[in-house]
Amino acid sequence: MQRRSFIKKSSYTGLALSLVPGLTLSQETEYSVAELMGKVDIELFGKDINLRKEAHDAFVEMKRAAYSEGMDLKIVSSYRNFYRQEGIWERKYLQYTEEKGMTKLGAIEKIIEYSTIPGTSRHHWGTDIDIIDGYPKTTGDVLVPEKFEEGGPFALLKKWMDDNANKYGFYLVYTDNPKRKGFKYEPWHYSYAPISIPMLKTFRRKNIFKLLLEEDIIGKENFTSGFLKSYIQNNILDINPDLL
Repeated sequence: MQRRSFIKKSSYTGLALSLVPGLTLSQETEYSVAELMGKVDIELFGKDINLRKEAHDAFVEMKRAAYSEGMDLKIVSSYRNFYRQEGIWERKYLQYTEEKGMTKLGAIEKIIEYSTIPGTSRHHWGTDIDIIDGYPKTTGDVLVPEKFEEGGPFALLKKWMDDNANKYGFYLVYTDNPKRKGFKYEPWHYSYAPISIPMLKTFRRKNIFKLLLEEDIIGKENFTSGFLKSYIQNNILDINPDLL
């Protein structure tokens, strides 16, 4: 595993809060703004897993269970720091504005169909994963909803996760609820709730609006108050209610 500096935080001790049967919530920790925005290194565990220890252990247990039923849970993406997310944002912004001739605001609206503004990604937390089944042969982009539907290469995985993921503390983030706004449906994106719920609660107490305006993000001049208010409400908070 790539060497990373460690951050010491108070351990998850004390009485756990009951979330659902079989799932407990770690005692809330006051996470720093830099940590929530992916601007400091955190201790990550597992080759090709890269999650916080508790999330890593739960994933390994879930992976073993899926393996016994003929699936190979493979992580496509997990921890992603601010600067990597910034690179993704900049690449897409330039692609849409310079190569495809979209307006700046139009490019931003297109980007946030699936990608977050740097500093607001759940992947900054070391709790979230994008997964596929490593066994089926497939070509092209693997993270498309059609590949998780009936007849798709990851249909079996999707059904298994629907039935079992919550037992291990993992919840789908961006569901296919037609009333949900914000990011489009992502059948591959799961979050380890016992840690990500306290992290989101802490993040919500910060002035996210102000934090984003302080960043030197390409296209930031188009972050109007109306746009940011909508982005925070729809893209950050309109998620699976089990993760709020």
